[in-house]
Amino acid sequence: MKINAIITAGGTSSRFGNSNKLLEKINGKELIKYTVENFDIAEIDRIIITANPSIIEILEGFFSSNPKIKITEGGTTRQQSVYNGLQQACGCDYVLIHDGARPMISKEIIKNTIEAVKLKKAVTVMTKTIDTIKEVDRSGKIIRTIDRSKLYNTQTPQAFEYKLIKDAHEKLKDLNFTDDAGMAEHLGINVYMVEGDYKNIKITTANDIYIANAYLQDL
Repeated sequence: MKINAIITAGGTSSRFGNSNKLLEKINGKELIKYTVENFDIAEIDRIIITANPSIIEILEGFFSSNPKIKITEGGTTRQQSVYNGLQQACGCDYVLIHDGARPMISKEIIKNTIEAVKLKKAVTVMTKTIDTIKEVDRSGKIIRTIDRSKLYNTQTPQAFEYKLIKDAHEKLKDLNFTDDAGMAEHLGINVYMVEGDYKNIKITTANDIYIANAYLQDL
């Protein structure tokens, strides 16, 4: 039974600033290295990084000594990047898909995700919503308060039986989904929750680096 991981690194970091956030150093180590290393020590047979062309050469330098890691070009959207990775992952039984900009992913969550996908075939890491959520119209008027008891925030990794998610990508290739679980849901496939961690944030803006520094200071 083979398990692959696809780590998306194809974005332009437009909301971060003038540099690629994945190359930002946290405690002297690039953000992307934290992400990849957590998957490298897990029960993963191959790690595929779908990268922005501008950083492929840099990433090849980072990981050239690790035969488990393959770097391939990402697409212009997240969906395209994941599909590029799925084509490289052919031959595996299950695949985990994770945002490269989530360096605080824990080894425990990766392990739990692997165990869950073997049973459920389609899972996503999530955390319970703790804020009160309001629906607001275009004028700024609050329409209603949404019952948060059933609301969860989606994180990654998301994991799938390989054939299931590759078929989903091929059926929906002309659309633009922001996450792979949403693609499975769109096709009527049951997707199940894996308990996440509030520390597993996605680095989006420069301010998020300060949070990551605090979480990763002992690593």
